[in-house]
Amino acid sequence: MIHYYSQLKKKSYGLAFMSILGLLAWSSCHVTRPYSVPENKVKDSFRSPTYSALDSGYVKNIAHDTTNIAKVKWSDMFTDTMLQQLITEGLQANIDIKIAVERITEAQVNVRLKKAAFLPSLEASVSANKQQVPTFQSFGYPRNNTQYDMRLNTDWEIDIWGKLGSAKRVALSQLLATDAAKRAVQTQLIANIASDYYELLALDQQLMIIKKTAENRAEDAAAIAELFENAMLNGVAVVQSKANYYEAELDVPDIEQKIKETENRLSFLVGRHPGAILRQSLMKQQVNYDLNPGIPAQLLAHRPDVQMAEFNFRAAFEETNVARTYFYPALSITAAGGFSNLGWNQWFSSASLFGSIAGGIAQPIFNKGVNKARLSTAQARQQQALYQFEKSLLVASQEVSNALFEYDTAMKKMKSRKKQLEALTQAVAFNKELFLNHQNTNYTDVLTAEQNLLRAELKNIADQSQKLYAVVQLYRALGGGWD
Repeated sequence: MIHYYSQLKKKSYGLAFMSILGLLAWSSCHVTRPYSVPENKVKDSFRSPTYSALDSGYVKNIAHDTTNIAKVKWSDMFTDTMLQQLITEGLQANIDIKIAVERITEAQVNVRLKKAAFLPSLEASVSANKQQVPTFQSFGYPRNNTQYDMRLNTDWEIDIWGKLGSAKRVALSQLLATDAAKRAVQTQLIANIASDYYELLALDQQLMIIKKTAENRAEDAAAIAELFENAMLNGVAVVQSKANYYEAELDVPDIEQKIKETENRLSFLVGRHPGAILRQSLMKQQVNYDLNPGIPAQLLAHRPDVQMAEFNFRAAFEETNVARTYFYPALSITAAGGFSNLGWNQWFSSASLFGSIAGGIAQPIFNKGVNKARLSTAQARQQQALYQFEKSLLVASQEVSNALFEYDTAMKKMKSRKKQLEALTQAVAFNKELFLNHQNTNYTDVLTAEQNLLRAELKNIADQSQKLYAVVQLYRALGGGWD
């Protein structure tokens, strides 16, 4: 009968233990919460021009075509070989890229640390303790002795509530966020190099036009001076023609300075010391692809900064899960073992062997509101991360729309600018003919016509730059060739 009750008692303990484990496992499902991707609140289409202006004319904008600029690699987008060389050099040598890579390495180490938290710790120690005890405490042993110890200690926290799992997911999300940040730096770097390169080409074109204008006005001044010597014109025309020439000549140093500054900025982006930049001409740049934006819900999610915002939100979400687990007991197992003896000769004998194992549950009862404060802080940070994610989508949609409108505006202006340049060129020629051969007009009319033509030529360069800049910004706004 006693044996029967003993067996029954053991079974009751085992059943109680299994029930506790089952209860803990069931409760853990309700402590941490599963992650879900936040809702994309951006509408199904960008605000874009009714007609997308292309080099071949005006083509209807198909708002739901997913084959678009977002999938184009930067090497296919920017076909200028010299620009491609600069971008390649920048991706290899740019300081910001190198910093971003080191941040990824740091985040990878953090992930390994969080994964290692699932494993028990193990420590080894060896010590020698020399001591002298009073006679009444020696109990027949030598008063002077040296105790030699060699021990192993282990500590293992059981992840009942999912705290370690959530902490690992925090580290993983942070790693993915740093990788997305690196790609965002890369995309921005490509856009900056391309923008500065196109600005450099525009400045070259401006310089060429200004120098050509100065040469033409120098010739005009010489012709007018000759007419004055022949008493065919008065001195006013001579003075005005010289002033007109000097005005064009004075613009040259300013443009040359801007060229040097832009070259220095490009050199910095590609990791060089300030120096000259090899480049082609503005007129050789081509845009040979459709600028369809596609579906925002699909495309904006591929922007590195949007991905980074989502990963940061997920990290904050898992931090909230970690904060919830602090309200529940922590289960840990500790163990120790080794050898301890007062002499070397019997150190590894069975009599010197010792060991212990213990399990414990620690339940927080009162800790001055630390757990509540930790949870409230984590929830606030999670909400901030959510708002940041929503903001990144709105910014992305705005940038795509702005780039589309800018490209469309540039193409419309270029179409009308071509006609304007033809008309102004004819106006300059007619005024010069009348002034030099027939004297049916004065030099002020010639000067006005020349200034109008120069202004239109410079604006034409600005129009071309605006078109190329819009392409660069649209490429960046859609994620920079994520496919």
